[in-house]
Amino acid sequence: MPLSVFSDESFMREALKEAQSAFEDGEVPVGAVIVCQNRIIARAHNLTERLNDTTAHAEMQAFTSASHYLGGKYLEECTLYVTLEPCLMCAGASFWTQITRVVYGATDDKRGFHLVNSPVFHPKTIVTGGVLASESTELLKQFFKKKR
Repeated sequence: MPLSVFSDESFMREALKEAQSAFEDGEVPVGAVIVCQNRIIARAHNLTERLNDTTAHAEMQAFTSASHYLGGKYLEECTLYVTLEPCLMCAGASFWTQITRVVYGATDDKRGFHLVNSPVFHPKTIVTGGVLASESTELLKQFFKKKR
């Protein structure tokens, strides 16, 4: 059965393309896309090395790009697709954007938001994890294996 053009998996595959770009650039391979009305309005990947900025995570880059595209700071009725579970910083930033939904691939057992015992997302934000998790995890493993 073919995937719907507008499925979580299809949008996560687009985020994986961004993660692959990060991998090729020597960045930790995390990619993100933001979707509004079934249309990708922002694409981003980690730029921490290139920008020499520890806050230049894929999600942060995507939030900025989507906000510019929409002409406002709130991302209501938008979905963030990101290949790795957001860290506390990125989850906190998503709170301020009031994004409707966050979908992530691999779980981050060292820095992921799930390690915090209090809610960090906006109360209206719906969070879904594990979408194409194995693909996301494999790219991260390849990256760190290459680094060592």
